[in-house]
Amino acid sequence: MPKAKARGGMKDAIGLLKEDHTKVRALLGELEKSSEKATARREELLEEIERELKIHTTIEEEIFYPAFREVAEKKDDLKLYYEAIEEHHVVDNVLPELKGTDPATEVFAAKTKVLKDLVEHHAEEEEMEMFPRARKLMNREELVRLGEQLAQAKVSLTERLLTKLVELVRP
Repeated sequence: MPKAKARGGMKDAIGLLKEDHTKVRALLGELEKSSEKATARREELLEEIERELKIHTTIEEEIFYPAFREVAEKKDDLKLYYEAIEEHHVVDNVLPELKGTDPATEVFAAKTKVLKDLVEHHAEEEEMEMFPRARKLMNREELVRLGEQLAQAKVSLTERLLTKLVELVRP
């Protein structure tokens, strides 16, 4: 049985978060490769990236990070926790700037590259340092329980975001 799977095929917290990383990396890669002429596609991709990042960072900050902090034993564990939160904050600052930039410009492409680099650095640090540490500090059942909480929170946040979008579109 793969590490990330548990009863009924449910992913543990780390498997679910890594899946999010893979999805966002792919979206950012597509955005980075997009043409300056493909402004509508760039805008669609940016909206999807923003939605995915918002959901992902929210569930990490509200569920996974507090659980990690609670079991943190070493100063380095706390350092990983605080750095991760700050990296989310930096992405939260870069994203609105990118959204406010004309997608037909080289400036948009440059800001896209910076966002991609930030997200990839953050995801790699989590995957190479925080997640292996969490596997050592939390038992299998805790990670599965956290995975269930993260999955439920993702569904709830997605529904709320979609409801907001529908309300914005309705006359």
